[in-house]
Amino acid sequence: MSSVQRQLSQLLGAWRWKRRAEYSLYSATGIHCRSFCSPPSGPEEAIEIHKKKLFLWFSHLPQEEKQFGGCFSPETMHVDPLILERNAEERAGLLTSPLQTQAPYSGHVTVEQLFETTDAWSEGRGLNVLLYGAVGTGKSTVVRKLVLDWCAGTTLTHFKLLVPFSCEDLGQLSKAVSLMDLVGRKYLHLRKHPLLGGEGDQARDVLFLFNGMEKMKLDFRIGATELCSDPNEVLPPGVVVVNLLRKYLLPEASVLVTTRLSALDRIPQKYVTRYAQICGFNDLDRQRAYFTSRLMQQTGETTHNNEVNGLIELLYLNLQRESQLAAACFLPSYCWLTCATLHFLHFTDAKAPIRTLTGIYTSFLRLNFGGEVLGTGTGTNAAIQGQHNSLMLYVVRTVGKLAFDGVTNKRTSFSEEELEQWIGGKTKTDEELRQLAMFRTDVLDFFLAPCVESFKHSPEDPSKIDQKRYVFAVPAMQEYLAALYVVLGENKSALEKMTKEVSLAIGQASEDVSAIFNILSKFIPLRIFAVFNLLKLFPKLYEKISIKNKGSIARTMTAEMFRTEDRYNEDVLDQVEQSLLGVHGPEPQQISEAQPFELYPIFMGGLLHYGNRVLLQQLGCSIQSTTVAQITHALRKYLVRELSQPQPPEELMDLLLLLYEFQNPRLTAEVLASIRSIRLTNVRMTSRKCFVLSSVLSCTPASYRLEELDLSSCLLTQDRLPMLWPAFRHTFKLNLQFNSLGPESCILLRDLLLDPESCIRSLQLCDNTLLESGASTLLEAFPENQSLTHLSLMHTGLGDRGAQELAERLQQHKGLQELNVAYNNIGDRTAMTLVDACREHPSIHTVHLYLNPLTDVGKQSLYVRGDPKSHSGRRVKVLASVTEGSDLSEDWHPILSVIQKNISSWDRQRVKEQLKVFLRDLEWGRQQQQSFWKRLHFRRVEKGVRQTLRMLEKDTIPPSSGKSKWAINTRR
Repeated sequence: MSSVQRQLSQLLGAWRWKRRAEYSLYSATGIHCRSFCSPPSGPEEAIEIHKKKLFLWFSHLPQEEKQFGGCFSPETMHVDPLILERNAEERAGLLTSPLQTQAPYSGHVTVEQLFETTDAWSEGRGLNVLLYGAVGTGKSTVVRKLVLDWCAGTTLTHFKLLVPFSCEDLGQLSKAVSLMDLVGRKYLHLRKHPLLGGEGDQARDVLFLFNGMEKMKLDFRIGATELCSDPNEVLPPGVVVVNLLRKYLLPEASVLVTTRLSALDRIPQKYVTRYAQICGFNDLDRQRAYFTSRLMQQTGETTHNNEVNGLIELLYLNLQRESQLAAACFLPSYCWLTCATLHFLHFTDAKAPIRTLTGIYTSFLRLNFGGEVLGTGTGTNAAIQGQHNSLMLYVVRTVGKLAFDGVTNKRTSFSEEELEQWIGGKTKTDEELRQLAMFRTDVLDFFLAPCVESFKHSPEDPSKIDQKRYVFAVPAMQEYLAALYVVLGENKSALEKMTKEVSLAIGQASEDVSAIFNILSKFIPLRIFAVFNLLKLFPKLYEKISIKNKGSIARTMTAEMFRTEDRYNEDVLDQVEQSLLGVHGPEPQQISEAQPFELYPIFMGGLLHYGNRVLLQQLGCSIQSTTVAQITHALRKYLVRELSQPQPPEELMDLLLLLYEFQNPRLTAEVLASIRSIRLTNVRMTSRKCFVLSSVLSCTPASYRLEELDLSSCLLTQDRLPMLWPAFRHTFKLNLQFNSLGPESCILLRDLLLDPESCIRSLQLCDNTLLESGASTLLEAFPENQSLTHLSLMHTGLGDRGAQELAERLQQHKGLQELNVAYNNIGDRTAMTLVDACREHPSIHTVHLYLNPLTDVGKQSLYVRGDPKSHSGRRVKVLASVTEGSDLSEDWHPILSVIQKNISSWDRQRVKEQLKVFLRDLEWGRQQQQSFWKRLHFRRVEKGVRQTLRMLEKDTIPPSSGKSKWAINTRR
C-alpha cells in the first residue's frame, strides 16, 4: 500500500511540475503567457525560450494603442527620443526651452553606447547606468524597444541574458526572497540558471533592467540594508536590488535603472557609472517622424494616404511656427495625444468600438499616471495607499483647481504667483512639503508649460520680461481638468465640505445613540430623550443639499453650453482641430485673452460615462453612480428648457457632441424628443460629425421622426453618406443641397427611398453634380416609393436626356407634388415634354424650369401647357421666368430669392445671361402695361434684378451663410 501511495505522489508531483512549466505568470504586467515547449534541457535553450516570451510580452500593446487601427507594432511606430549623457555634476540639469534654436548635442547617445567601456570602468565589474527623465519623455517606450531589439538580436548582443523587472511589482512583494528565486519566480524557465549562480565571471553576460525605480523604496545605508554576495540568500527585494547596485552581489553583472527626476538622488553617485537623460523630441524632425509613423498606419488606399499626408503637412507647418503645440510635443506623450485626437477627428470607422474625445484624454492620463500614489521620497518601505494619496486626485485638487479658476475667469495663462497660490499654497506639514516637492519636480511640468506668446511678444519694459506666464500644454487639457474638478465635487465651499463630514459622523453614530436612549427611556421616562431623534434628520438634510449641489453641476453644464457670446463660434470639433493644425490664413492683429471654453461642459458630460468612470476609478478618482443619476436627472430638465429656444447650427452640433460623449441612450432619447428639426447648415460635416449625428439619432425609438434634417452646404461627399444612413431614416424632409455629391451617391439615396422604414417626403439635391447617370439611378426608386412628395434636382447637370427620362418615369410615382429641375440646361422641346407629363400626373402641381436656355416662344408655350385642357382638369404651375407674357409672374419673388441665395456657387457668366434675359422680359412687359401701378411694380422688380447684376459685375457677392438662420425648432 505504501508503494502505491509513493507512486501516486510521484505522479502528482510530476503533473504539478508540468503544469507550472506550461504557464508562467509575469507579474510586472499582470498577463499570463503560455510557454512554447517542455522544460528547457540546457542553459542555451532556456535563454531562447526567454527571448521568445519576452518578445511576446513586450510586443503586447495597451488597449489605448489599438484605437489607431491597422497593424501596429513597436517597430513600425517607434522614434528614438533624444538621449544625452550627463556628468554627475549636471545630472539634474534640464534642457532649455525647446523653442530656442540649439546646436546639435555633442552628448547624444544610444542606450547601447551607454554600455560601452570607459576609462572609469574597472575590470571584472559591470556597469550601472541610470537613465532618467520627466513624465512623458518616453522612458517606458525606450525600455520596450530595448528589450524587443535584444530579443531580435539587433542590440546589446554582448549580453547573453537580459532580465527586466518592474520596480512597481517588486515594491509590492512583502516576502523575502533570494535573487535566484526572484528571477525564477518571475521567469520560470530561468530558474537556477548558471549565469545567475555567481560562479566565476559568468555574470558579465547578464544585464538587469529595473524600470521605474521611483516606485520602489531603496535604502543604501549599511545599517538598514545588510551586505550580501550570495545569490541564494533570502533577503527583502529592496535589499537584493541595493546589493546589485553596490556591486556586492554579482559584481560582474550590468544594471540599467530608469527613474524620474525626483528620485535621481536615491542612488548614491558612487554607485552610478553613467548618467543619461531622456529629453524627448527636441526637434521638429523627430516629431514629424513620430506623426508619420502613427498616422500612416492606415489602410493602403490612396485617398486615405493623401488625407494623412495633408494632415501631416498642416501639422508640420503649425509646429514650424513655434506654436504652443510645438512646446507640448517636446514630450512624446503629447505627440501621442495629438495623433489620437487627429485619428479621432479624421479616421472614423463605423464598425470600430465607440470612442469619445473624453475617453481619449482619460486614457491619456491612465497611460501616464495609472494606479500611482503620491509618495514622499523619504526612503521608507511603507507603501502609501489610499484614495487620499492618489496622484491623479492630487493633480485634480491642485492643477484642476487652477484650471477651474481659469475657466471661470476666462483665462488661459497664469503667472508664477498664481501657480504658487493654487498649487501648494496652503501646505504646512513636512509630509505635505515633501509631497509638493516631488509633485513639482515630476508632474507639474507635464501639465503646464511656459507661454510661447510671452516669448514672442515680450513687453518693451525690461522689468516685465522676467514675469513668465504659464499655460496648459494643450488647451483642451485645461478644460478637461476643470471639468473633472467639478464632477468630482472638489469645488464645494468650506461649509458644504464641513456639512458632509458632520453628516457622515452623525449618520454613523445616530443609530447607536438612538438605541441607547431608547433603552434608557424605558426606565427613566424623560421626554428630553426624544430630542436626540433630531440626529436622524441631519443626514437627510445633507442629502437634500447634496442633490441640490448636483443640480447646480447640471445647470453649469447647460449654461456653459449655450453661452450667448459663444453663439456663433465654430463648433467644438473644428476648434479642437484648429488648435492642432492651426489657422492657415490671416491672423487677427490683437490676440484676445478671453476665449471660449466650449469643451468644458462637453467633458463634464463625457466624464459621467461609465467607461470613463471605470478608468478614473483606476486612477483613484471615484464618481458614484448616485451622483451620475442626480446630475443626469437635472441635466435633462435644463437641456429641454434651453432647446425651447432656437439655436444656431454650431450650437446644435455641440449639443449633439455632448449627448454623444455622455453615451446615455435614455437621456439622449428624452432630449431629442423635444426637437422637431435639426439644421446644420454650413457646418463642415467631417466623418466624425456624421458618425456623431447618426449615433445620437440611433438612440431614439424607431417611431421617432424629424420634420427636417438640413445638411446643406456641409461639404458632404459620397463616402460619408453611409455613416448618415441611420440619421436619414429618422427624417421626413432631407436637405442635401450645395454639397459635393456625385452620381455614385444616388445609389445610396435610391436604396434609402426603397427602404420600407424610410419615410422621406422631401428630398433636395440642388447643386450636386449628379448628372444624367445619377438621376437615372435615383429614378429607379419611383415604382416602389410612394412617400416622396417634393423632389429638387436643380443644378444637378441633368440635361435634356436626364429630363426626358424623368418625364417618362413620372407616371411610376403617384405621390409626387412638386418638381424642381431649374438650371439644368434643358431646352424647349424637353421642357414641354416634361410639363405635359406633369399635367397628366395625378398630383404634381408645380414644376420649376427657370435658368434653363428657353426661348421666349418656349416660355409662353410652357405657360399655356400648364393650364388644364378642360374645366375639370388640373392646372400645373410652371416657373420658367419672372414674367408670364406681358404680366409679372406671381412667383417672381421665389425665383429671384433662389438666384440670390445660390449666386455665389453658380457659374456667374451663366447667371448674368439669365438676369439680362429677365431684364429684357421685364422691360418689354412694362411697356405693354397701361396701368401706372403695374408699371411701378415692374420697375421695382427691375431694380432688384439690376442690383443683383451690378453686384455680379463688381464681384461683390457675399458667400452664402446660414448663421442668420435658426437651426432648431421644438415641438410645442
